[in-house]
Amino acid sequence: MQRVDPKERARDRELRILEQWRREDTFRRSIENRRGKPNFVFYEGPPTANGKPHIGHVLGRVIKDFVCRYKTMAGYRVVRKAGWDTHGLPVELGVEKQLGISGKQEIERYGVEPFIKKCKESVFEYEKQWRELTEAIAYWIDLDNPYITLDNKYIESVWHILATIHEEGRLYRRHRVSPYCPSCPTTLSSHAVQRGDE
Repeated sequence: MQRVDPKERARDRELRILEQWRREDTFRRSIENRRGKPNFVFYEGPPTANGKPHIGHVLGRVIKDFVCRYKTMAGYRVVRKAGWDTHGLPVELGVEKQLGISGKQEIERYGVEPFIKKCKESVFEYEKQWRELTEAIAYWIDLDNPYITLDNKYIESVWHILATIHEEGRLYRRHRVSPYCPSCPTTLSSHAVQRGDE
């Protein structure tokens, strides 16, 4: 065990430790060293990939990392999978802004297929900044093999889960009031309303 030099600047210490973890592949080894132990699998609630990371993401990721590191210390083999939310209203609104258009009619004039293609192209615009933030805060997660919500495998897995729930009689129909965006025109999630996506 290395002694801490009280004269070493905190940032220099952080960078030195991050480099040591990179060099020794500590994250991957923390998983491999626990083969045969009970699994604790963590799928990150995915950030929207077309938005810049901010301080709120740091707080959320630090808390997630605490839980996963605790489980690792408790003897679990902790598999951590990153994810990217790559579709939905935030992505569409970002592309509308980029193209200088607004609303369903202008999207249809632009062309639905070209608009979808543009949305898919836009989603990883800030991936480099996300990766840099993730490494800077020492958040251990597998960024190289993420699940991506626009990927057909992911979409089909969601359909499979819904079909299974339906077959088991657990899916039911009810009515509820949902916020509606007249310019989009679509219903809005409570998160979209809170963020002001509409």
